[in-house]
Amino acid sequence: MNHDDLHFWSRRAADWTRDYHAGLRDRPVRARTRPGDTAARLPATAPEAPEPIETIFADFETLVPDAMTHWQHPRFFAYFPANAAPASILAEQLTAAMAAQAMLWQTSPAATEIEQVMMRWLRDALGLAGHFTGTIHDSATTATLCAVLTMRERALGWRGLEAGLSGQARLRLYASRETHSSVDKAARLSGIGQDNLVKVATDPDDAQLSMDPQALDAAIRADKAAGLTPAGVILCVGGTSVGAIDRIRDCIAIARAHDLYTHVDAAWAGSAMICPEFRALWDGVDGADSIVFNPHKWLGAQFDCAVQFLANPAEQVRTLGLRPDYLQTLDQDEVTNFNEWTVPLGRRFRALKLWFLLRAYGLEGLRARIRNHVAWSRELADDIAALPGFEITTAPVLSLFTFRWHDDARTRDLLARINDDGRIYLTQTSHAGRFVIRLQVGQFDCTRDDVRCVLEVLKDLTRD
Repeated sequence: MNHDDLHFWSRRAADWTRDYHAGLRDRPVRARTRPGDTAARLPATAPEAPEPIETIFADFETLVPDAMTHWQHPRFFAYFPANAAPASILAEQLTAAMAAQAMLWQTSPAATEIEQVMMRWLRDALGLAGHFTGTIHDSATTATLCAVLTMRERALGWRGLEAGLSGQARLRLYASRETHSSVDKAARLSGIGQDNLVKVATDPDDAQLSMDPQALDAAIRADKAAGLTPAGVILCVGGTSVGAIDRIRDCIAIARAHDLYTHVDAAWAGSAMICPEFRALWDGVDGADSIVFNPHKWLGAQFDCAVQFLANPAEQVRTLGLRPDYLQTLDQDEVTNFNEWTVPLGRRFRALKLWFLLRAYGLEGLRARIRNHVAWSRELADDIAALPGFEITTAPVLSLFTFRWHDDARTRDLLARINDDGRIYLTQTSHAGRFVIRLQVGQFDCTRDDVRCVLEVLKDLTRD
C-alpha cells in the first residue's frame, strides 16, 4: 500500500465512518459476543506475503463492528463517555498523517505552542485563575500519578529521585472513599503504597458525599503524632461511582494549614465548568496545586485527552524532568518541553483536536450540549422515580444519577435484561451497601429522544 492507495482508501474510510455513525441507533449498544469469539476468527500467525487492502478492509467490516461495544452510540449511558466529535475525528486524521513525536519543542514546535495556547483557552473557559498553566496527558490516571509523584518528592525534599525510598520517611496520602481507583493506583506505583493511602470518611450529613474536612484534619494530625509524613491530599469533583463532590475550599484550607500539596480530580465533571452556573460545585478550586479534567469525557474531544492544570509547574518538572544531552535544544533560549511535565518521553499531538473542537463548535455550542444533558438527566430521574417499584438512590449530580428496582436481586436481573435488550447500555455500582444501576448522559450526539428511550426500556422490561 502506498500513498496513492491511501488517498483512495481514506475516502472509503470516510464513507464508512459517515455510514457507521448514521446507523448507530440501529445497532445494539453492547457487543453480543463471547470471550474468544473474535480471536477464533483470526489466523494464528501473521501472513508471509502482502495481502490486498481490499481484503483487509472487507475483513474489518466483517469482523470488527459487530464485535465492538459502540461508545459513540447516542444511547450509551454506561461509564463516562469517550466522545468523538466529528471535528475531533478530523484533527486526529491529520495528526495520524503527520505522525509527529511531540516530546520537545524542537521536534514539533507547532504542537508545543498550540498546546500552550489551548491550555490558556481552556483555563479561561473553565473560569480558572490566570496563574494556572497546563499540559495534556493521555488519561486522568497519568495526571494523578504525576501529581502524586510530585507530592512524594516535595515531601521528601526531592531526595527520593536519587536515593530511592528505602530509609526515607513513611509518606501518607489522603483521599475520600469516593475517589477513583486511579488514586489507589498512583499510591501503589509511586512507591508510597496502598496501606499509606488514607481513605477519609465522608460527611454523613452531606448529600454530595464530601470528604469531611474535620476528619481530614484529624487524620493528618494523628499521622504526624505517630511520626509519619503527610505528603498530599487528593480531592474529587464528580466521583465516578455516584458523582461525589468534596468541599474543595474547606479541604484545601486544611491541606494548606499543614503545607500539603493538593490535587483535584475533576476528570468528568470538569467539562461542565465551561457553564458558569455549575462552578459552585468546585468553589475554591483556584487554591489547588493541580487539577485534572478530561475533555474526551464530555467536551467532545477524541480519546485520549486529559488536561492537567498546574499552579506551579516547576515542582512537577523538577520531579519528572530529565534532560540528557541528546534531548537538549541547542541555540535556543529556554523553551517548554512538555515531556518533562509527564511520565512518558514520547507524546502525541493531542492539542490539534482541541483547537479544531473549540473552533468548530464554540464554547456556546459546547455549553448548550452540556446543559441539555444535565436537564434531560434530571427530567429522566423524576420520571423513573414515578415508576412502580423504582427508587432514585442518588439524586442527579450534573447528568449522573443511580436508581434501583425493588431489591438487589431484581435490580441485578433488570440490568442484565436491559443490556441484553440492546437499545441502551447501563452499568452498576454499589452505594450504601446496595446494588444500584448507574446512568450518565453525556454522549456527544445524543438527543432528548435518546434519553427518553431509557424510560421506554424500563417500562417494557418491568411491565409484568
